[in-house]
Amino acid sequence: MEQKRNERLQSLDALRGFDMFFIMGGAGLLAALATWFPCGFTEMLARQMDHVEWNGLAHHDTIFPLFLFIAGISFPFSLEKQRASGRSTWQIHRKVLLRGLVLFLLGVVYNGLLSHWDFADARYASVLARIGFAWMFAALIFLHTGWRSRVGITVFLLVGYWLLVRFVPAPDAMGEGVYTAQGSIVGYIDRILLPGKIYYGNIDPEGILSIIPAIGTALLGMFTGEWVKWEHEGLTPGKKAAWMTVAGIALLVIGLLWSLDFPINKKLWTSSFVCVVGAYSLLMFALFYYLIDVLGWRRWILFFTVIGLNSITIYLAQKFINFSFTAEKIFGGLINLLPEQAQPFFTSAAYITVCWVFLYILYRKRIFLKV
Repeated sequence: MEQKRNERLQSLDALRGFDMFFIMGGAGLLAALATWFPCGFTEMLARQMDHVEWNGLAHHDTIFPLFLFIAGISFPFSLEKQRASGRSTWQIHRKVLLRGLVLFLLGVVYNGLLSHWDFADARYASVLARIGFAWMFAALIFLHTGWRSRVGITVFLLVGYWLLVRFVPAPDAMGEGVYTAQGSIVGYIDRILLPGKIYYGNIDPEGILSIIPAIGTALLGMFTGEWVKWEHEGLTPGKKAAWMTVAGIALLVIGLLWSLDFPINKKLWTSSFVCVVGAYSLLMFALFYYLIDVLGWRRWILFFTVIGLNSITIYLAQKFINFSFTAEKIFGGLINLLPEQAQPFFTSAAYITVCWVFLYILYRKRIFLKV
């Protein structure tokens, strides 16, 4: 089945929705299984629904970079549409810069600036700011370079970041290693340059220096989007999915080998983390792309697509709308009749239901928040 050139990648919306599902209560739902049906498997699953403390990787650590990777995939398609509509180079640049700035401002609002108006103690780093700035710089690189230069720049960013962190310790390390919060140059830059509140006191997981490898995450997504768009005789969508799988496995091997010296660490956004989570992101996209856009298996995707088309909406809405209150008022009586060990699972399910119905109403009304 051929992918039409101007057809929207439904796999991308579904994968974005799958990713955001865990932010929308899915992580709590799966973690609650360990309370309802305690066993080795459910307890392992529950551990995957939370971040690792420092080095290492759990599923919950893949959510954020997968979203950034997906944003990268979208850009080559968006760029083609903008150029086809007659947008000038300046207009495209303005839109890229504006998107980065808007996401930064939304991140500050998400962190609670409007509720306190305390600029001195506000937290300016955020998930949205990281997505905005990393994607923005990656998009500017994409706009001004060919694919060979992009590959070279990506390698330079990841290797350069590794060498910087590896060989330049924090001046105030206090005896801590270069891959620790206090001893790393990453934390030091946050402590001296990042205004306002630093999330962990001595390092911010969405801080200044770690934007560098995050640009690599966005560029990996842009390479993927460019690959899917590429038309060449004999290169079918099925073969594209197969080659993405091969590339994902290769990236995983590189990341695991790199982690022997540069540990997989989300808070530092290490280069090995970029490779390993980039591999996960690429393999997940290859799977969704093959099932949905190549084989045409689409009956199951509505649930995730509804979330994916308004991913920023639900991320922000959960901060400002009390969905838990609504879920309790609607389902609380029934949930209280259930065995105590089952209640956390159904409480999470009720929360997800309310959020999803909210998004479905927006979906039916064709209301989408686009940044």
